[in-house]
Amino acid sequence: MAYVSQQIDVVSGEQYRYALTNFRIAHEKVEEQRRQLEEQEKQVALLRARIALLEGTANDEQQEGRNYGGSSVDDFSIKNAASQLERSINRWAADVVRAPPSALSDIHGAALGDITGSYDPVPYDASPMQVQNILRHAMSEVIGSEIINNLVVTNSPEANVQLTRIHEHLFARNPVVACVWRRQTFSAAVETCDPEMTASILAETLPALTKVLGGSASKTTPILASAHTFSRMLHGAPSSSTDVFYRSFVPEIGSILYPRQIELVRRCLKSERGEQDRVGATIFPGLVKVARGGVTTTEQNQETVHTVVRRAQVICECALASSGNVPMQG
Repeated sequence: MAYVSQQIDVVSGEQYRYALTNFRIAHEKVEEQRRQLEEQEKQVALLRARIALLEGTANDEQQEGRNYGGSSVDDFSIKNAASQLERSINRWAADVVRAPPSALSDIHGAALGDITGSYDPVPYDASPMQVQNILRHAMSEVIGSEIINNLVVTNSPEANVQLTRIHEHLFARNPVVACVWRRQTFSAAVETCDPEMTASILAETLPALTKVLGGSASKTTPILASAHTFSRMLHGAPSSSTDVFYRSFVPEIGSILYPRQIELVRRCLKSERGEQDRVGATIFPGLVKVARGGVTTTEQNQETVHTVVRRAQVICECALASSGNVPMQG
């Protein structure tokens, strides 16, 4: 019987045991990492369940998970609600321009003065488009600073300011605790703003414009009511994250255009030529999601991270000037 010779690789017993030992150690490390990840997921799930229990929304979140596959508020729903509010502001501004209660130049000067703090006479005649956009900017500042960035929980402006400061203090120490406190607080918040409070907000933030508009200033009440509903959605509804909250920002008139923060609603010829342009008017605030980088339930003083959820809607100076005699800054 013939045997075919074969070359067989042979290793020593010591090398074999060394390789086997290393393989076993590597396998044990991988298995340990897997167990750690599973334990972390369990802890996160327990924490979320505890927060839902404290808020009294455990059953609601389970129902929402079955029906929608997620939380009750997300970036997509925020953008949709913001678009509806933006259209309401535009309709109001267009109605004012269509049937102005005072001269357009007076309305433009009053709004611009309230925004900039300077009530010097404007050395040009404002066109209807310029008046409409400056009104949208004025309303954007009111909504951003007084409704979204200020937690409107009661019909007392002073109490709302104090509650906003409490939330900022809690968020600086522990974002998860701040989130629970904020949602619990908003569960008992007023559903609608008192007309007297909205009137006081306008009188304080836009005094000259409120005076010029006269009785027609009351037509802003539905806009502020919609803004309050939008703010409640941002701050009070359960979300997928337990350590974030939302803030708005309004680029100042004359400030430099930053593409990451703004979205131009009209073509900017200067930017297309590679020249620097500036903000002519902000027609709707931008929204950012504020979080603490790498924060846990025991960590403090972490870096604050701002993520733009919706860029501010802006018309540039050159586009605004093209509809009238507005001088552009050099």
